[in-house]
Amino acid sequence: MLGLQSYGSSSENDSDNEQSEEAAKELTAHLQPVDKTHSLSTTLAVCAAPDVVPMGTAAVPRTLDPTLKEVAYNPRYEEMYAPVQGPEHPNLTMQQRAPRNTLAGYVEKAHINAFEFENQRRTFHTYGYALDPTVDNEADGQSFVGDLQSAYDDNGKTVFESPKPKKMRKQEKNDNPEDIEGFLGPWGKYENEISVAKPNEQERAELDELLSKRHKRGRIPEDKPLEEKSTLHIKDAYDYQGRSYLHAPHDLGINLRSNAPPPKCFLPKAHIHTWTGHNKGISSIRWFPKTAHLLLSGSMDCRVKLWEVYGDRRCVRTFSGHRQAIKDIAWNNKGSHFLSASYDRYIKLWDAETGDVVSRFTTRKMPFCVKFHPDNSKQHLFVAGTSDKKIICWDIRSGDIVQEYDRHLGSVSTITFVDDNRRFVTTSDDKSMRIWEWDIPVDMKYIADPTMHSMPAVTLAPNGKWMACQSLDNKIVIFSALNRFKMNRKKTFTGHMVSGYACQLDFSPDMSYVVSGDGDGKCYIWDWKTTKMYKKWQAHDGVCISALWHPHEASKLVTAGWDGLIKYWD
Repeated sequence: MLGLQSYGSSSENDSDNEQSEEAAKELTAHLQPVDKTHSLSTTLAVCAAPDVVPMGTAAVPRTLDPTLKEVAYNPRYEEMYAPVQGPEHPNLTMQQRAPRNTLAGYVEKAHINAFEFENQRRTFHTYGYALDPTVDNEADGQSFVGDLQSAYDDNGKTVFESPKPKKMRKQEKNDNPEDIEGFLGPWGKYENEISVAKPNEQERAELDELLSKRHKRGRIPEDKPLEEKSTLHIKDAYDYQGRSYLHAPHDLGINLRSNAPPPKCFLPKAHIHTWTGHNKGISSIRWFPKTAHLLLSGSMDCRVKLWEVYGDRRCVRTFSGHRQAIKDIAWNNKGSHFLSASYDRYIKLWDAETGDVVSRFTTRKMPFCVKFHPDNSKQHLFVAGTSDKKIICWDIRSGDIVQEYDRHLGSVSTITFVDDNRRFVTTSDDKSMRIWEWDIPVDMKYIADPTMHSMPAVTLAPNGKWMACQSLDNKIVIFSALNRFKMNRKKTFTGHMVSGYACQLDFSPDMSYVVSGDGDGKCYIWDWKTTKMYKKWQAHDGVCISALWHPHEASKLVTAGWDGLIKYWD
């Protein structure tokens, strides 16, 4: 209608038209879209979460975990170095409260030239001084640490700079070969050189003092003779028939004099007895020959004890006569006498029945092993391996040395008779094995291999065909005891830890098992045929130094340890 009204109007009526348009807009204002700036919905969306000003003066900062290694945003200084909130340990020292990024303290990363570091390190080891590496105080390159006088004398030169020129002594020269009498060549004397070989009074006094010290160091002081005694711990040394405790009993239900082994051996299962009496660790134990009704033990408390295996299992007799620990003991064939080798450099022959010392033997060297000759016709001879690399043979009747075997390069550890006692095998700390003909002081065979270790314990099998050697690489290796003495590579017993210990090992009487102790106090039993470990158990608190199977019992063995105990198992 407004358009029809304005239709055909002239330009003079433009102002009137504008006024009419404004009036029309006002009339139709409610039909126009609402301006966004005045929209109620928009206003509400903006003001729904207004900024809230905290009560404090500063805004609350974000917290950083002190253990963070990487930050994903750029934190402010106040956030980075804000104190750690929460309860604090009340008993921490100042050193423990200090910030640390290593176990020892706080380490800041720094860079130094590798060549410069090596230069200063070598200079310090060579000349005794180096540049001061202090970081807190700025180094000026002129400060040194170490031998300051040498640093100033050398002007701080390093090993890579030209060293000081050495002062050369002036030497007489005559290089003219035509002068036959006066030709010196490179052998001319230096200036002020004295060519008199005789020492003056001061040098003679110094030389005499040095020689006296050396002589005193090499001489072993002579001790006063030690009282050698034995103590009988049982009431009656003889029974109603006049037989001593060395006589084997008959009423046990077992033939102790039989040469045949038990038909079948079994694994021991229980601990049945403990012999106590030694104050220190046991070093060696030995069965009484053939019958094994008595047990002999040598200890680090310098004493040897004899124990009953059957009956009340008492301590029969104690033998005291050494100043230092017992290293090895050995019976003769009859069991009437035994040898004790000690670190006091003496080997003593004892009468097992009376407890008296029959003879004493020494070479002023430590005996590490002793062994009687097994032949009944040669029971007056025994051999001993010593610390000076020799095997020495003594005659008990005269007390003289009748033979020396000196070929080893280290102290001798074991002596084992083989081949019907015509030969014997020795092992040494030189990681070798040597085979000797009896009474011939040159070894007939020498066995050494780069893979071999020292073998401080060797046991001959009951059938005499094999030797079991305790190797210090935690193995038991087997050597043939006949003809070629070759190592049996297929039979190696492992699983125990004997490195550093001379743990004695043994076979069961029927040769079905191998038994050994180890350095952790455990006792191990392997099957001989398959080399499979059948059993292990904790036998002692210290080192289990020896394990012996009873020659007439099917399932009984004895172990000895450094805890001073001897235990019987069945």
